[in-house]
This record gives sequence, C-alpha cells and structure tokens, in this order.
Amino acid sequence: MSTNTKNATYIEMAAVSAVFLAFAFWAVNWGVEGLVHSRKTQTVPDLKGRSLAAALDALAPLNVGLRKTGVEFDASVPISSILRQDPPAGTVVREGKTVRVVVSQGGQTVQAPTVIGLPLRNAEMMLRQNQLSLGEVSEAYSLKSDKGTVLSQDPKGETSVGRDTLVNLVVSGGTPPAGVSLMPDFQRKMVDAVQAWAAGAGVKVDVKSDPSSLFPSGTVLTQNPAPDAALTPDAAVSVTVSGHKGAASTAATKTFKYELSQGGSDSQVRIVIVDKYGERELFNGLRQPGSKIEVPVQSAGGARVKIYLNGILVEERDL
Repeated sequence: MSTNTKNATYIEMAAVSAVFLAFAFWAVNWGVEGLVHSRKTQTVPDLKGRSLAAALDALAPLNVGLRKTGVEFDASVPISSILRQDPPAGTVVREGKTVRVVVSQGGQTVQAPTVIGLPLRNAEMMLRQNQLSLGEVSEAYSLKSDKGTVLSQDPKGETSVGRDTLVNLVVSGGTPPAGVSLMPDFQRKMVDAVQAWAAGAGVKVDVKSDPSSLFPSGTVLTQNPAPDAALTPDAAVSVTVSGHKGAASTAATKTFKYELSQGGSDSQVRIVIVDKYGERELFNGLRQPGSKIEVPVQSAGGARVKIYLNGILVEERDL
C-alpha cells in the first residue's frame, strides 16, 4: 500500500471518529437536557432572615437544595440568619437546583429567644447565651403554669433587639389564693364547660357563633379575657364557638409527632399551633435526646405548628 493510500485511510478513519464523537456528545447532551427539562418547576421562596434549619425545611418539599457559600457581618440581620440568596426569591427553577446563601454574623443586633414556658433560671441562662440581660421579673398567678415558669416576656421572642437589651419577664406565682379569680383556658373545649364554670362562678358569658368554622358545633374557638386573666365580679366574658352544621366535619383530631435528635443534653420542648383563631400551646416539657413526642391536635386546615427547643424556634410545619 502506498504512502498516499495510507494517509487517505487515516484521514477517513479520523473523520469517521470525529463524526461518531460528535454524535455521541449530541446524544448525551440531548439526554441530559431531556432529563433536566422533564423535572418540575418550583418558585424559590424568600429565605432572608431565616435560620439555615428553617430554610432547609422550606426548600425540602420543593426538592431544591441549599448551600452556604459565605458569611458576612450585618447588624440588620440576626446572627446565623440568611443575609442573601442566589437565585433570589420568586425565581422559577427546576427541581434539583441549589440555592446558594450568605449567612449573617450579626452586628450589634441579636435575636431574642422565646423563653415562655421555661423555668426562670433556664430563661436567664438562655438570655445570657444570646447576649441579652434579665430585666424586671414580676409574678402573676396562673391556673395552667407551675410556679416559677415564664408566662410572658418583653421584648417578645423572635424579634431583633440590641445586644445587652434588658428582657422583662412575668413568671407564674402558682395557683391563686382564695378570693382571686382567674379566667380558665376553654380553647378547643365545649361550650358546656364554659357555661358550667360561669354558673358556679356567678359570671355572665356572652356566647357568639361562627358558622364558617369547620370544628364540631359548640367547640370554643376564642375567648375573652385570655386564660389566666384576673376576673372582677362585673367582668365581661365572651366566647366564640363553632356554629358548624351537619353530621360530618372536616375538622379532625390528628396526632402531631416530633422526635428529638440523639446526643447532647435534655431539651425544653415547646410546641405551639397558630391558626386563624390565634396561637395556643400543644406541649411544653423537658425531654431527653431521642425522645418521641406525640400530641393530639384538632385542626380544620390552614394551621401552622412551631417547635421551640430551649427557647429557639427550630422548625415550622404546616398541619
């Protein structure tokens, strides 16, 4: 075979190889693009100001990932909260996309923890850990909280405040003595319980009905005054109850489950539910690592559950 013939053969082989490689590249690229474009689209939520844990909870149902790419000092955003994100909120992306975030290292601003439900000593330790100071401590009697348990705080939890801010607390003074009347907690109880209490206490109750409610008829939705409020002989007490009509109701009793992670020390767990009728506590107690918590909760939809560990909001779920 002559040299010219060999060169022509090599050229032909090279050309065939190039065509094959080009086809293979096109086929792989076409397949990858087809796979990507077959994924559902999702709208990126606004993550600014959220903790990394809360951001993960928001992105997980969307099948969208999260990656921390850096940290910056910013006094306007609480420490360990998301300062900036890419892509921005409102961007439509496909499942599998990763949202990159920059986390704030804070400045002179910190986030006040929620210490309601904690013993006073634990609440003071929690405030110090978050670079805040214990302010004025006052007492109020309570039918629902043990003596020494925090009933309310000012400033409120989950708000941005200056470092070393004084946080004033109201703690439970325990069960009231004779002669002091407090408003019981009737939320999600039946109106019969309210009427029985009112008859024994000599209190008049104004009962209003909400026909749009999906809870069983007669269920107390809201009350005024709030639980543990001091009552005078001429106190105006009112409750709003469900006026749902019909044999069946879409309001159902569900079991809310939460499991603490393994390792570490005991945690003060507080679980609250928020719906159009307000916020109420489902659970509050000290639990060991790995403990499983199950609480019954009645909801007609549109409710959100918040979980606090040692006064810090760690998770939110739609019920």
